Amino acid sequence: MAGTLSHLRVLDLTRVLAGPWSTQMLADLGADVIKVERPLLGDESRHWGPPWVQDGEGGSTQDSAYFTSANRNKRSIAIDISRPEGQQLVRELALNADVLVENYKVGDLRRYGLSYEDLHELNPRLVYCSVTGYGQDGPYADRPGYDYIFQGEGGLMSINGESDDKPGGGPMKSAIAVTDVLSGLNATIAILAAIEHRRESGRGQHIDIALLDTIVHFGANQIVSYFTTGEIPRRWGNEHPNLTPYQPFRTSDGHIIIGCGNDGQFRKLCAHIGRDDLLADPRFTTVADRNRHRDILVGQLADTLSRHPTEHWLRVLETSDVPNGSINTYDKVFQHPQVVHRQLRVDMPHAKGGTVGTVRNPIRLSETPVEYRLAPPLRGQHTDAILAEVLGLDSERIAALRAAGAIEASATTEKKS
Repeated sequence: MAGTLSHLRVLDLTRVLAGPWSTQMLADLGADVIKVERPLLGDESRHWGPPWVQDGEGGSTQDSAYFTSANRNKRSIAIDISRPEGQQLVRELALNADVLVENYKVGDLRRYGLSYEDLHELNPRLVYCSVTGYGQDGPYADRPGYDYIFQGEGGLMSINGESDDKPGGGPMKSAIAVTDVLSGLNATIAILAAIEHRRESGRGQHIDIALLDTIVHFGANQIVSYFTTGEIPRRWGNEHPNLTPYQPFRTSDGHIIIGCGNDGQFRKLCAHIGRDDLLADPRFTTVADRNRHRDILVGQLADTLSRHPTEHWLRVLETSDVPNGSINTYDKVFQHPQVVHRQLRVDMPHAKGGTVGTVRNPIRLSETPVEYRLAPPLRGQHTDAILAEVLGLDSERIAALRAAGAIEASATTEKKS
């Protein structure tokens, strides 16, 4: 069964993470994604290693695991857009595309005749998505930026990390580049909305996705509390500002996370861990009571939970209806029975031999399931095939483009079996 988006062709002029995350999502859903990369260097995240993906003989492919995480199910073409011939190739590809996604600095592609205005005139049905740090307008529009910067500027680091009065307290970034990933998802949502609009109107449009906008929006539930009260949200570490207990606790050999979102769950927790006495204490009767007496309650629970190992408490709480879980390193994640059952690891054959491990797309569609067609490509791996298939160029024309420096000087091919 063809993927849901198998009727769409996407021209991918993105690098690093936010843009590639979006185009990988479209590719997983069946779109033909053509990744346009620079000759010789390609996407700069290819070089963000170690670790490097291994080839079939135990050597390095010289492609990073970072790049590999966001470029599955795509074909790669290596075009030098600084050359007029390269610019013309991109225009011809855009004429044959439904969507173009780019994350160049504001105005950069205009220098090459590849702006939204340029390509909209050529292909009015083209959905053109720009992903930038600060957006297409405003006093900061011309500034560069990475995920880390926006986690700080957008407020996330002001609420992430241990409280200032605790050891190690202070602002902390998320270990995952959450601004990039969320911006990629927002871009995907916007693209699908624009495709639906085009179905009715016949017209494409320009999509403006900003990392700063995205991370500020991400904080909405904290921000609306600030709008409501005027009180600036603070860091709570692993605790929850509105629920107690809702945090990890030390066990005799590790940790367990316990989250009580209502009074019923708290009563069940106390019953299962042998602390019915806490139910009789008026300080802990309701959510609001428990929040007011947080330190006392947490101390009582911490004392009890520290007496046995994590596995003991996981067994005790297994049928309690109290949300709970362990804190897993990634090796343990992929031993988790539910993760194994859901087959969240997907191994794909790599062009240089061997296999590369990727993470299954979380979207499950009953009629058009995600297919894992193409491992993350080598730089320019599909250049000749794309030029022949999409633009109808013969070998002589492709050779001429290569001689002119418009495309990679030598075609990258798969390992011969």
